[in-house]
Amino acid sequence: MIEVKNLHKGFGDVEILKGITTSFNPGETSLIIGQSGSGKTVFLKSLIGLHTPEAGTIIYNGRVNTEMTIEEKREFRQELGMVFQGSALFDSQTVEENVMFPLKMFTKKPNDEMLDRVNIVLKRVNLENSNTKFPAELSGGMQKRVAIARAIVMNPKYLFCDEPNSGLDPQTAIVIDNLIQEITDEYQITTVINTHDMNSVMEIGEKIVFLKNGKKAWEGTNKEIFKTDNEAIVNFVYSSNLFKKVRKAYLNDL
Repeated sequence: MIEVKNLHKGFGDVEILKGITTSFNPGETSLIIGQSGSGKTVFLKSLIGLHTPEAGTIIYNGRVNTEMTIEEKREFRQELGMVFQGSALFDSQTVEENVMFPLKMFTKKPNDEMLDRVNIVLKRVNLENSNTKFPAELSGGMQKRVAIARAIVMNPKYLFCDEPNSGLDPQTAIVIDNLIQEITDEYQITTVINTHDMNSVMEIGEKIVFLKNGKKAWEGTNKEIFKTDNEAIVNFVYSSNLFKKVRKAYLNDL
């Protein structure tokens, strides 16, 4: 579980995050949404420790970010999996080498044990027998699945995804969404996704945190979005005629 309490973060004289309080639970797919400039990326980077907040606390399963020792921070990094927007695979390394990279960096396991773990996670993302391929030989969706395999190879407690569907066609995006949700539930990971994809919000948004101008303007589930009268989230989510029609039909059926 991640608890966020009154989080503030700025750069120079510009305050980006303005007192955000929320929480993210294990086994739950949580999405951070908002317009460009709302603070989503700064919030996500603060959660994974790339930014140090000026005020507020982040608590990871009882451990307070500001009270962690160097050794505790190192242990925390081993419990964290990250799927980057562009997959961030090493072009000169094979799929096997890419997925094995965190194991080599953070563990001292023998090579055969690392290879066994790599094969387990590759099978989990439906990429068995792709070990010797290079990223350039893979489709965008396959590259994203390799990135997910690498993110879970250390069996993390926390999974963070930055725009995981960026650059993917709608059908492939649904596959990635479902895969992330299945893995989150299967391994009871605390998963936080930064996204612009409203299809993801509607399909896998078990918890949604909507940021506006650096503040939490709304939070709830994808089902609660249909019923809310919060003007900020309604204007953001239902800016397209399609979602307006979906919401209207949902409310009419109540």
